[in-house]
Amino acid sequence: MGNGFFSSLLIAGAIQGFAFNIFTISKQKKVSKVILYLNLTVFFLSLNNLQAWLIDKGYSVQNYFIQQFEVAWYLLLFPMFHMFLLHYLKVKNRGNRVLPFFLSVFVIELIVRSAFIIHSYFFTDNFDQSFIQVYERVEEVFNAVIGIGIITKSAYLVFQQKELYTFITDYDDIYWIKIFLKLGGLVLMFWVFAIFINNITGKNWAYLPLRLGTSVLLYWIGYQGFFRYRIVKDRISLRNHLIKEGHEKSSILERKKSPLTKHEKDFDKIHNYISDKQRFLDPKLTMNTLADELKMSPSHFSKIINGHSSSNFSDYINSFRVEQAKKLLSDNHFGNYTIASIGLECGFNSKSTFYSAFKKMTSITPTEFRKVN
Repeated sequence: MGNGFFSSLLIAGAIQGFAFNIFTISKQKKVSKVILYLNLTVFFLSLNNLQAWLIDKGYSVQNYFIQQFEVAWYLLLFPMFHMFLLHYLKVKNRGNRVLPFFLSVFVIELIVRSAFIIHSYFFTDNFDQSFIQVYERVEEVFNAVIGIGIITKSAYLVFQQKELYTFITDYDDIYWIKIFLKLGGLVLMFWVFAIFINNITGKNWAYLPLRLGTSVLLYWIGYQGFFRYRIVKDRISLRNHLIKEGHEKSSILERKKSPLTKHEKDFDKIHNYISDKQRFLDPKLTMNTLADELKMSPSHFSKIINGHSSSNFSDYINSFRVEQAKKLLSDNHFGNYTIASIGLECGFNSKSTFYSAFKKMTSITPTEFRKVN
């Protein structure tokens, strides 16, 4: 490639990828299939970058066979990503043939390449490499075709078959996966362009955008995949805990000994309904939705909340969420869970909203609260 910047990107991406593998595997007591396939995706992409960097720098050995033995590591990242996607989305009975197919192709290509290298070494004059060069071009075109095929299959699953992964959408909007697939599509276009230019002109400069794109993808899929999965896993566990335990009725509401007025009875009804049904855990909850569920008019509902809770509807609902978050943050059983996952599972729609509401009601951040409890 002859470009220091792109060469530095390659080796930096490879090193970071291997570091990611070591970090994520060492942090897991039991490696799930999601983490396994995510790490394999990053690993093969890192291997491909490392190999490209070594070739670019001219590092080689004297052995003729090894000099010519360029491995298509990138081929394996396609099925690994697809398997990661299936397990992350919890899509069952899909893609069982994808991994065996790609592994078979990978092994066959290694054998065929080895045969051409042996032929070049023993049966040609002056180690003629023309057959190897032709094979490399054919191999790359074939790999691009099946690679585009599996990425298209993955994109179709994410964008068109949402009914297959309804479970995971309760915990993750998978927006980051959609961005990755769009970026991946762009990188594949770079690849097709590079193959075309290389076959026409024999020049490798067209691979520069591809190298940049793969480095970006490596960062994106690695860190987004790992931390998103951790949040999702925490949220699933938290939700199971909340469903099993049930929400204890809040002690904020003190009942009067004197007879309750109609408005007080209505507020009591609203308060108990939200508490008993854990409606505050729904991040999409609105005043109109609750009013409709309780057979009240929105105006009457609003008047009751504003008159008896000493706050508006948003703050009133957030008070339930903050109380639930405080319980989870002070429970040692959930000490390793991310604060973001706790906030999201308590009904907040983002980490920033959770932090803002928590500090407003407690005067400290969730992080500070966890440290002192």
